[in-house]
Amino acid sequence: MANLKDIRNRMKSVKNTQQVTKAMKMVAAAKLRRAQDRMLQLRPYASKLREIIGNVISVVDAEDIPSRLVEQREVVDNILVVHVTSNRGLAGAFNTNINKATLAYLQETHADKIEQGKVQFVCMGRKGFEFFRKRGFNVNGKNFDVFQDLSFDTVNEVIDMIFEKFLSGEVDKVYLAFNEFKNVMSQIRRVEPLLPLSVDSLEVVEKTTESTLQSDYLYEPDQAQILSELIPKALRIQIFRAVLESNAAEQGARMVAMDKATENAEDLLKSLRISYNKARQASITNEILEIVAGANALESK
Repeated sequence: MANLKDIRNRMKSVKNTQQVTKAMKMVAAAKLRRAQDRMLQLRPYASKLREIIGNVISVVDAEDIPSRLVEQREVVDNILVVHVTSNRGLAGAFNTNINKATLAYLQETHADKIEQGKVQFVCMGRKGFEFFRKRGFNVNGKNFDVFQDLSFDTVNEVIDMIFEKFLSGEVDKVYLAFNEFKNVMSQIRRVEPLLPLSVDSLEVVEKTTESTLQSDYLYEPDQAQILSELIPKALRIQIFRAVLESNAAEQGARMVAMDKATENAEDLLKSLRISYNKARQASITNEILEIVAGANALESK
C-alpha cells in the first residue's frame, strides 16, 4: 500500500488537473456559444442558396452554364480532399472520427487512386494535416490555420487555391470532409462531393416540387452573368459553412470531454480519499501496536 505522502501528492495532482479541466470546460462553453451563433446565422442563407442553385442548374443545359466549376471531366484522374479538423486536441474523438471516416470513404471509393498516389489533401486544421501526412498522402504544403482568425476572408484564400487547382486541371474531383454540428453531444461526419458542382452533389431538398424544377426562370440582367456569379458564391458559402460547423462541433466536443474528465477526476479523488483513510488508519493502528508492545516489554522487565 502506498504511504500517506504519496497518496497526498497524488490527490493534490488530481485536484490541480480537475481545476484545469473545469476551466477548459467553461472556456469551451463560451466559445461554443459564439461559434453556434455564427453557424446558425449562416445556415438558413447557405441552405436556401444551395436549394436555389440546385434548382437553377437542374433546368439549364450543362453547355449553357458559363462556369467551368460544373465541368464534368470524362476521366477522373486526380482527387483533392478539402479536410477540416481542429488545431488542438482534448476534444474526445472529434478529430479521430472525421480522419478515419475520410480515410474509409477514400479506400472504399478511390482505392486505386490511393495506390497510384493521385489523392491529395488541403487541410484546415493541424490534426488532419498530421494524420494524413504520417500516412504518406500528398498533403499540400502546410496546415491552413483558418481558426486563429476565423472569417470569410481568411477561408476565402484557401478557397481560391482550391478553385485554381480544379480550373487548371491539376485535380478532376474535389471532396469536402468536415464535422457537422448536430448538438453538444454529437457530430455528423460528412464527406461529400464539392467539385464539379452538380445537382446530385447539392442534394436538392425533397420539398422541391417537380413543377418547380421544370419551371422557366427569368434572368436579369442575363443568365450567363447571374450563373457565373452565383455558382462560385454558392460554393464559397458551402465551404465557409463547413468550417463554421466544424468549429462549433469542436467546441461542443471539447466541452463534453472536459466535463467527463472533471467527473472522472472527482471519482478518482473519492477513491484516493478512501485509500488515504485506510492507509492513515493502518498507520495509527501500527503506532498503537508499537506502543502497546513497548509497554508490555517494560512490564516484563
